[in-house]
Amino acid sequence: MQGFIGELIGTFLLVLLGCGVNAGVNLNKSNSHNSGWIVITMGWAFAVTIGVYASGFLSAAHLNPAVTIAFAVNGSFAWGEVVPYIAGQMVGAILGAVTVWLAYHEQFEATEDKGAILGTFATGPQVQNTVWNLVTEIIGTAVLVIGVMALGANQLADGLNPILVGAIVAAVGLSLGGPTGYAINPARDLGPRIAHAFLPISGKGDSNWSYALVPIVGPIIGAIVAALLYNTVLPL
Repeated sequence: MQGFIGELIGTFLLVLLGCGVNAGVNLNKSNSHNSGWIVITMGWAFAVTIGVYASGFLSAAHLNPAVTIAFAVNGSFAWGEVVPYIAGQMVGAILGAVTVWLAYHEQFEATEDKGAILGTFATGPQVQNTVWNLVTEIIGTAVLVIGVMALGANQLADGLNPILVGAIVAAVGLSLGGPTGYAINPARDLGPRIAHAFLPISGKGDSNWSYALVPIVGPIIGAIVAALLYNTVLPL
């Protein structure tokens, strides 16, 4: 139960602050409207850092089903804890997205662009191509997972790890986030997409469920590949 609560709290903060920066940049009548990709990537990096700090004393602060699965494949996390962790991540992600809607209610109402509204919650490709979109998410998540695993192996001070994880997320976003918006986290995309589907936002349009499998399957594949590669290289 403690792991579930920790992952819920951490992922709630991650999505609240991450989708919050999306809202600020995407929605009309916001002070940060149109402030750009750098602001979004930095906002998500800080969101991850704060989420990890806030939950690390309760759980392993994965905040990402792909990371949880990767550590289970790696052998350093119990498979029996995978479902409670992912459940906490999903609940936290949905609640975080709902809270963003509450915080930006008037900005949502002032925005008619359906793409901007959906983009506040969920990722989407600049060029629709399922295979290559999957490849992008696989690569981005693999970089994230290998980086996170390497942090543990380097035995750095625990207090620095959340900042360094945030730096990895920033690097992935800046360098690999352009094609798909870098979900690299199934809960980060699916939870807010579910919230978009049920929230009473005027003129919001559909939730683009035809794309929704890409930011779920891609990160999971990337995480598993990264864990297997890491286990292969580690004995060297």
